[in-house]
Amino acid sequence: MSFKFQYKKNAEPDELEITSFMNLMIVLVPVLLLSMSFTQITVLDVSLPELTGGYKASEMEQSKLEVRIDQEGFKVFFPDDKLVKTLPVLVSEAGSAYDFAQLSLVVQELKQQVPDKRDVLLLAEPNVDYQSLVFTMDALRSYKTVVAASVVEVELFPEIALGDNVKK
Repeated sequence: MSFKFQYKKNAEPDELEITSFMNLMIVLVPVLLLSMSFTQITVLDVSLPELTGGYKASEMEQSKLEVRIDQEGFKVFFPDDKLVKTLPVLVSEAGSAYDFAQLSLVVQELKQQVPDKRDVLLLAEPNVDYQSLVFTMDALRSYKTVVAASVVEVELFPEIALGDNVKK
């Protein structure tokens, strides 16, 4: 048996079929976009105390509110180095932790005394961890309460200045 192959000399080249590939891309691109994880960055505005010592309307407003944090706990000073409250570290079976809820209550009482005051000086020892500093700043800045069946955030002292609490 003999086989004869005939070649077409003027044949046009076959077209590339990409329809199925395009269908795949139409489905794959939205799926990949939906599966991406987006990160959220939170920024805390921290300001330094003013260097100019201008007079304000009230002597209480001008006096400084200091919160010192160290390994023993919190110390709240107002006005001008007068100790208001010492909040020791809470010790439990799981370990020790700062009492942020009690700090918030003390600062809320101070805010009722001077409602126009907006700044606080936070002094921390170098060995205080970063997360404790952030939680302290959150407790000083605001607190959550229920008003008319909805949770609202009430402002306390949003202008927080950071400093070192170095013992001499």
